[in-house]
Amino acid sequence: MTRPIRWDVIENNYDRVIKCATAIRTGSASNEANLSRFTRAASHTAYQAMLEIGRAQRTRFVARYLRDRDLQREIEDGLNVVEAWNRANAVIYYGKGGEISTNNREEVEMAALCLRILQASIVYLNTLMPQDVLAEPRWSELLTPGDRSGLTPLFHIRPYGEVRLDLASRLAIGDGPS
Repeated sequence: MTRPIRWDVIENNYDRVIKCATAIRTGSASNEANLSRFTRAASHTAYQAMLEIGRAQRTRFVARYLRDRDLQREIEDGLNVVEAWNRANAVIYYGKGGEISTNNREEVEMAALCLRILQASIVYLNTLMPQDVLAEPRWSELLTPGDRSGLTPLFHIRPYGEVRLDLASRLAIGDGPS
């Protein structure tokens, strides 16, 4: 932090800030309309007050984060899920190093949609397969709550090797234990 929060700027422009926020909330003005008004003059006092409010909110959050272990764990867990998802995307995405190698809008959109279908399919299968295994009483009793919390539909992705798709056969999922 380079300087203290300027509370006087917030106090002097509080009414304007509330007026903008109310206009957005009630739908009488869009975010874009308010932002376009402020971007013309970044020195607008109401805009400066909003920036100071943002600094105060961030400072408050950081202070809460530093003292609240549960919040730290919650954020860490969320980041772990996002990182696992990104690792999974890096493995399943096709193309040149996972990059979309075209500027054609239709092709980019098709590549993104195909990636979403692959993601959804993997998550679906990786949800059904553990459920099938956990339906067996011996596994259900064996796993602790900690073990169960470690289960994620993103864990079963093989980054190496070849995956052969056989459309003539079906996975035996949901048929119960054999």
